[in-house]
Amino acid sequence: MQKILVTGGLGYIGSHTVVALQEAGFEVVIIDDLSNAEASVLSGITRISGTTPLFEKLDLRKKDSVAAFFKNHSIDGVIHFAASKAVAESVENPLLYYENNLHSLVYLLQECAQNGIQNFIFSSSCTVYGEPDSLPITEDAPVKQAISPYGNTKQISEEILMDTCKATSLKAISLRYFNPIGAHDSAEIGELPKGVPQNLVPFITQTAAGLRTTLSVFGADYPTADGSCVRDYIHVVDLAEAHVKALQRLLTNESQTPYEVFNLGTGKGSSVLEVIKAFEKVTGQKINYQIVDRRPGDVVAVYADTKKALEVMGWRTQRSMENALASAWKWERKVRGI
Repeated sequence: MQKILVTGGLGYIGSHTVVALQEAGFEVVIIDDLSNAEASVLSGITRISGTTPLFEKLDLRKKDSVAAFFKNHSIDGVIHFAASKAVAESVENPLLYYENNLHSLVYLLQECAQNGIQNFIFSSSCTVYGEPDSLPITEDAPVKQAISPYGNTKQISEEILMDTCKATSLKAISLRYFNPIGAHDSAEIGELPKGVPQNLVPFITQTAAGLRTTLSVFGADYPTADGSCVRDYIHVVDLAEAHVKALQRLLTNESQTPYEVFNLGTGKGSSVLEVIKAFEKVTGQKINYQIVDRRPGDVVAVYADTKKALEVMGWRTQRSMENALASAWKWERKVRGI
C-alpha cells in the first residue's frame, strides 16, 4: 500500500481528500499544526472510512521538525494543503502569509529531493489569474500580478515548483481550485473555520444557525447580473476526488511534462446573491443579509474552463450546488446540535 503525506490533512479540503485517498486504497499520514483545524476531525475521518490515518502535529515552518518527520516515514507522494488562506487577512498581515505559505513549501521540497520523493500535488488557487481578461478561464490564461498577498504566495509557490521540476526529478501537479463548498454527506466532516468565517457558505450556514446576526454581501455594484461578485462553487467531495485522479496520474507516470496545471471548478459562475437564494430554497431557512462596501482583494467574476481536467485526467464534477448547500447545512446543524 502506497503511503501519501497530506499536509493540512485535518483542514477542510484536506480531510475530505484523506477520506477519498483511503477509499481509493492509499495509506495516509497527516501533518497539521491545528492552527485552523481541530484534532476531532480525525475521528470524523475514521467514522467515514473505518481507518484512522497516522497524524503528527507539526509546524512546517520548523525545518528541523520537517526533516525529522521524513527520517521516520517512507513516503510515496505528497499532497500539500497546509497554508494560510484568507484573502482579506493576507492584505492585513502579508508577512505571516509569506512566511507560512512559502517556507513550508520550500522545506517540504528539500526533503522530497533528499529522500527521492518524486510525486507532489500542490493546492493552488484561481487567484493566480487575478482579474481575468475573458471567461471561462483556461489554464493558458496569463498569471497576472496578484491582487492579494495570499494570491501572490500561490503564484510564487507555482514558480518554485516549476523551477524545482526543471532542476530535479520531481513531478508536480498544481490544482487551481475555484470555490470549494459543502461537506461530506455523512456530516462527519465539513468546513469549520476558527473565528469569523472568511468564505461565503460557512457564513451563510452560521447565520442560518443563529451564530451570526447578519451576512454581509461585499458590494452590489459590480458589473454582474445582480451586482454581486461571481464565483465558481465546487463541491468539496468532487474536489477531493480530483486529487486522487491527479495522484494516480503521477504514480503511473502519465504526466506529459514534469510540471502540470489543472483548473478544478464546475465551469459555471454563480453570484453571491444567487448562492444565498439557492440556500434559502434548498433549506427553507431565510438569511438576513445586508449589502456593504466592497472588500479589498476581491475580483469581479471568476469561473473555470474545466475541459483539460476532463480530457486529460478524466475528472468532472458529479455534485450540484444544491447538494453542496444541503450538505453544508446538515454539517452545520450537526456541529451546533440543532
